[in-house]
Formats: sequence, structure tokens, C-alpha cells
Amino acid sequence: MKIQYNSEVTDALKQDLPIVALESTVISHGLPYPLNIKTAKRMEDTVREHGAVPATIAVLGGIPTVGLTEDQLALLAGSENTRKISTRDLPVVIGKEVNCATTVATTMFFAWKAGIDVFATGGIGGVHRGDGSDVSADLPAIAGIPITTVCAGAKSVLDLSATREWLETNGVCVVGWRTSEFPAFYSESSGLEVDEKVDSATEVARIINARDRLGLDSCVLLTVPVPESDSIEAAEIDDWLSRALQEASERGIKGKETTPFLLSRLVEFSDGKTLDANIALLINNAGVAAKVAVELNRK
Repeated sequence: MKIQYNSEVTDALKQDLPIVALESTVISHGLPYPLNIKTAKRMEDTVREHGAVPATIAVLGGIPTVGLTEDQLALLAGSENTRKISTRDLPVVIGKEVNCATTVATTMFFAWKAGIDVFATGGIGGVHRGDGSDVSADLPAIAGIPITTVCAGAKSVLDLSATREWLETNGVCVVGWRTSEFPAFYSESSGLEVDEKVDSATEVARIINARDRLGLDSCVLLTVPVPESDSIEAAEIDDWLSRALQEASERGIKGKETTPFLLSRLVEFSDGKTLDANIALLINNAGVAAKVAVELNRK
């Protein structure tokens, strides 16, 4: 499979430097312009500040691209026609040679193919509320791709209890960064437990290395709470979410359109507090991922 790299990632691969993969859906669909490109650049800069090389991933002209130039970032941020793709879409979009932003599942896949061990995102997909059969493609990817994904738990609009149960059933090791609770995206805690609390990148690296020695194929899911200053009380989120879910039902919004609609309504109901929390956790996760990548890279 042909993968193209920018010069920074090319040099990092040649020199065996620590690299952190970053997804591009947050640029094209997750945040409004110009906050999307500002946040993408801040995430990349944060990775660099912690000693690693950022590799934002997308599909451009049908070519998987690991590490974007500034012009390519701007293209994704400013275009309204960029498709958001999961792994099932890859044969179509590569065959049709179109520009696409990659979800958690797709970013993980290309990071793994490129030999990148650590990936940072915001929140993973999961089991949808009210329909246990509606499961994000992110979850099978997490269960089947042996890299490390750094996230703030699953998005709050999902069924967090069912998502946590799915991860356990499918053998995913879920660790908490200086927490014993599974984060709830905008909120620091969900009341659900992680498998193990870790206090340093060294501990995380040891767990990852043990996973690799055992030959296990699942991701190590490192969950990081949103920074305390940006955390929102779960009761507030639940109130806004109830209103958003009612609206979605009344408008007949279903399937893949549900999560983007709910997240956008939460921004409005919260007067932007959820947007601030989203940006804060994205940047924080990038920093934690870089620390882990650097520690893994030590010989």
C-alpha cells in the first residue's frame, strides 16, 4: 500500500524518533473554522514541545497521507466537501481518489501500517444510547489494532456503561492516566472503573511492552481526564443531552448523523463550554501521548 509522508515524518521514521499520530476528522468535522486549524496546529506543536513528532493523518487524492503540510491542514479545515471516512469506506475513496478526513478507526489503521505506536484523539466512538447493536467502528479497531490510543474516554453522548462493557468483553486493556475512573469526555469521571491506574509515561510504556511481548493484538487504551479547569459537571451534561436527544428524535435524526448533531447542540446549550472542554482535552491528550511515545522510544 502506498503511503505518502511529509518531510518531518519521513525524517522521524529514518532516524527512529518518537512519533504521535493525530486524526483529521477533528479538523474537518469536529470543530468550527478557524478553531479547527488553530487547534490542529496547537496539538502538533504540543507534541513537538514534549519531544515527539506529530503525524496528522488523512487521505488526499486517494492516497493515505501520514503527516500533513500546512497547506494540507488548511485544505481540510476550509473545505466543506471533505468526507469523513471509516475503514469500510477506504476501498471506495482510494479507488475514487478523493480527499477524506480519517476517524479514530481509520487513523489507527494507517498509523499501524506506518509503524507508529501511539495515537492521540479526543473521544472514541462507542455504543450508542438506546440501541446496543449500534456500535462505532472505532471499537473493533481498538480491539484489533495493537497500538496505543490516548483519549478522554468515549464521547459523552454515547452509552458509556455499555461502551466500557464492550471494551472489557473484547479484551481491551483500559488504563487511566492518574485516575481510577473512566473519563466521560467533557467530565473528569463517569463512575466507571478502568483496569489500572497509571501515574507516569514509564508505567504506560511497560504495559505496552508487556502487551507486545505477549503477542496480544488489541490496543492499549490510555484514558486521560479533561483538565480540571475545563471539566463540566456530569449533571449539566445530562440535562443538555436530554434536550438534544429529544430534538434529535423529533427531527428524525438517526445513524451517523446523530453524534455530530448532539455535539453541536451541546455547544449551543452550554454557551460554548463544551467546545472549550473539547479543545482543552485534545491538546492535553496530545501532550500525554507525546510523553508516552518518547518513553517507548528509549532504548
